[in-house]
Amino acid sequence: MSADLPELTTIALSLQDGVAEVCLNRPERSNAMNAPMWQELRSAFAWADATPRVRVAILSGAGRNFCGGIDLALLSSVGELVAHEDAARGREALRRLILDLQDCLSAIERCRKPVLAGIQGACIGGAIDLVTCCDMRYAAADASFSVREIDVGMTADVGTLQRLPRLISDGLARELAYTGRAVGAREARRSGLVNRVYPSTDALLSGVRMIALTIAGKSPLAIRGTKEMLNYGRDHSIADGLNYVATWNAAMLQSADVEETMRAKHEQRPPRYRD
Repeated sequence: MSADLPELTTIALSLQDGVAEVCLNRPERSNAMNAPMWQELRSAFAWADATPRVRVAILSGAGRNFCGGIDLALLSSVGELVAHEDAARGREALRRLILDLQDCLSAIERCRKPVLAGIQGACIGGAIDLVTCCDMRYAAADASFSVREIDVGMTADVGTLQRLPRLISDGLARELAYTGRAVGAREARRSGLVNRVYPSTDALLSGVRMIALTIAGKSPLAIRGTKEMLNYGRDHSIADGLNYVATWNAAMLQSADVEETMRAKHEQRPPRYRD
């Protein structure tokens, strides 16, 4: 294990074979997202982004459930956190708090390395915001997904309503957001929310790690460029995306990774890319 791993209290972090494993580690609370966990998610993925040896990341949750969403103690303390004698300044503080929580999760999208979510048990409320930031989602057969903010009388505000309709049909996203009903693993697979369903948590983690190792064996520069283009293309027109990738590859195409690929093919061996 690397000595330069950040010190975290709510997340277990490891790095092996180019794969960073980011594991939510409050199993006794179903990995509910308390105040430290939000900040540590940002720290963990900023570290993964900045560390050359990290080529891909896996996001998982310890214990029976992937994540029970935002910790209710944090939610109930919001009033105290933003209290001010001037109501307008208090509302400004609340807006800044929401924007900061959004940014903690957006750090996953900003991470240049692909992030694979392995989900077992409950994935509720803020956990939906969390996994929709990831590149791919994989589930154990017992996984259950629900947008629960509506059941506590609030509008989801840290990413679900913006990202979920880009992953599943708009009508289904609205149904889940309006009703709060749970979606099982099989329905999640049919709807496109998850890529694959595994029979157990052990099979899930093993399968996701195999996919991660496959990605880790590819050109890191090409993988980072691919994520950049996919994210950019999602938010821009096709013409904008084509223009951007032309500019990108004008700078990146003639790389040591391409040379190594050609050399490895000639020598009939697996390529060995630098970090």
